[in-house]
Amino acid sequence: MAAMTDPAPSAPPSPAAAAAAPAGEPARQIVYIADPMCSWCWGFSPVIAAIAERAAGRAALTLVMGGLRPGSTKPMSPAFKADVRHHWEAVAEASGQPFGFDFFERDGFVYDTEPPCRAVVTVRELKPEAAFAFLAAVQRAFYADNRDVTDAAVLGDLARAAGVDGDAFAAAFASDAMAHRTRDDFHFARALGIDGFPAVVVRDGRGDGLLTLGFRPFDALEAALEAWLAG
Repeated sequence: MAAMTDPAPSAPPSPAAAAAAPAGEPARQIVYIADPMCSWCWGFSPVIAAIAERAAGRAALTLVMGGLRPGSTKPMSPAFKADVRHHWEAVAEASGQPFGFDFFERDGFVYDTEPPCRAVVTVRELKPEAAFAFLAAVQRAFYADNRDVTDAAVLGDLARAAGVDGDAFAAAFASDAMAHRTRDDFHFARALGIDGFPAVVVRDGRGDGLLTLGFRPFDALEAALEAWLAG
């Protein structure tokens, strides 16, 4: 993926934005690729909110799940816990986002990021306007409140709090179709060459560009974002 000042040829359309934009909607698109259990994405949560505010009415935002550790089956080892804790401490320092470090007292936790990714895809399908807020709610539940967001019941509670019908969410979340759509998101991210998160890709008639791969504060992105929006 080229820098946004040197656009690359356009990749296949995202699963969330495969259809052409309706008349009157912005032709520019900002694609946010994240994982709910990626700590740097939690640190980036205020940044993507600021990007959304700046881009309102000027570019459409699309949310794509990247798949940090989908399908993990092994409980966290002490070494893995220590590595994750190191990242959480670095994110907390860099971003000021809250973390509940009592998470590391859990025994037998399996760090499978597929269920929360699938939950975000499910909400994106059922209530698209709630997708970004739901992602932030899942992140806060996991990082700040020490809730198990690999648990379908917890994800269902969060979906209902986001205004999604609980029965509709449960049925869609458990469906083969939603699992397939979630894998489509993962494949789309890989097709763009994205293998780390958070990532923000900007798309327009000239092609695709990379606003950021990895955490950066909004003030480090603001000038490039504004130049692209105005270009």
